[in-house]
Amino acid sequence: MKFSTYQFIAKVTPCCFLFFSFVFTTNAQEPKKRLPIIDVHVHAMGGNPNASPLCPWFLKDMPGSGPNQEPPSFINNDCISPLQPARSDAEMDAAILRANKELNVTMVVSGDAKVIHRWHKAAPDHIIPSLGISNANEMTVEAFRDSLSTGFYKVMGEVAPQYQGMSPSDMSLDEYFGVAEELGIPVGIHMGTGGNGMANITRPKYRASLGQPFLLEDMLARHPKLKIWVMHAGYPMADQMIALMGANAYVYVDLAGFIWSYPLEEIHAYLKRLVQAGFAKRIMYGTDLMMWPELLETSIEVIESANYLSEEQKRDIFFNNAVRFFNLDASKFE
Repeated sequence: MKFSTYQFIAKVTPCCFLFFSFVFTTNAQEPKKRLPIIDVHVHAMGGNPNASPLCPWFLKDMPGSGPNQEPPSFINNDCISPLQPARSDAEMDAAILRANKELNVTMVVSGDAKVIHRWHKAAPDHIIPSLGISNANEMTVEAFRDSLSTGFYKVMGEVAPQYQGMSPSDMSLDEYFGVAEELGIPVGIHMGTGGNGMANITRPKYRASLGQPFLLEDMLARHPKLKIWVMHAGYPMADQMIALMGANAYVYVDLAGFIWSYPLEEIHAYLKRLVQAGFAKRIMYGTDLMMWPELLETSIEVIESANYLSEEQKRDIFFNNAVRFFNLDASKFE
């Protein structure tokens, strides 16, 4: 004999009825709050109505070109479900706020000052402002010191002299690093990836050789108390990155950018190499988030699905390592 759901419940014993009531009530409750995540590499920017959708891991195919041919497109949207860009400032702002609340993501944010202030006002507990500088023409040392001394900016970054054709140890930036060291401000420096198979076309000053982690050594020797993290984990120069971290206790890395652009197999091979070398406590989660908000979920899944990482290592990458690096109070994230 078949029973309807109502008939079945009516025939069960009172004890069983209480059990089913508990199950139904529990299932009706709101989902458990996600564990906190700190994204150490987010760009403050608005939406773009003309932006193209983006396929993750789009650099799995980097076609060549010639000087008399059309430049290859390095943004690939030929996949089943390309990620959609934020088409307006309001859409981008809403996506950031949703990530703060629903995904429980706190972000270290650099870029457009107006956007940083707007996001910080909307979610002050989830936005850590960062002040970027890549050459001395952008800001005087005095103005830089004043900006950091207000207390609004907690971080120096993104520092990207590689795109200017400069080494991170170039003396023109040395006083800025000295200010950060004096004030105890952590620094994020772009190293490694950024070529996308066509940097000579889009970034003529960019030099792949200037992304070598070893180029940081002279600057670090001049500023022994400076705490830095190497953005993009110095990809693809794992040996240099491992040697630099082995020689400098205050050097960490983030996984931003290459975690959603290069082939998945390559991402996992590089991350696994750093972990195998013993540096799981110095790897921080980062997205290099721009106008495609779903890059957050995409890159979070890369870490969550890494079967070579223990649960403790995943929590270190997502949260614990950044708490230590930025001197944060973990209890405030509960």
